[in-house]
Amino acid sequence: MTTIDSSLYLHNKPTERAPSPELGKNEFLKILMTQMQNQDPTSPMENTEFISQMASFSSLEQMTNMTNSIDKLVQNQTVSPILQHSHMIGKDVSYQAYDKETGEKLDIQTSHVLAVSQYEGRAVLELENGEKIYADAITRMIGENAGTGDDMADSSGKGSA
Repeated sequence: MTTIDSSLYLHNKPTERAPSPELGKNEFLKILMTQMQNQDPTSPMENTEFISQMASFSSLEQMTNMTNSIDKLVQNQTVSPILQHSHMIGKDVSYQAYDKETGEKLDIQTSHVLAVSQYEGRAVLELENGEKIYADAITRMIGENAGTGDDMADSSGKGSA
């Protein structure tokens, strides 16, 4: 009696492929090419059907390009708060001061911005007077020409003196 060696046919198990719910442009093109290669030569695909499929492919390509452009735009819009507020370094800023114990409002304070850092996604200005405040607490920013009257303009467009 002859025995069959099972190692000859069991080691070549087919790999399982998970179907994808998305049809990308490469898959669409493969289907279209396969359809064209396997069409009956005596009754080829109608021109209108072929044009319709090419239009669908073109629309898919445009949507893919638009999605990529939107993704790039979103990435550019999510700039670090540090970069967004780095222009404030070297400027004098005014802000509403609060008593740390009571939370009571104090006088408006002005100080020089030394650095910008980030805390919980918000920009924090590190000031020369030792305070650290959120950038959105700024009530006024005074340019580098502080004291010359050229740094701020009133509503008439003239410098404030």
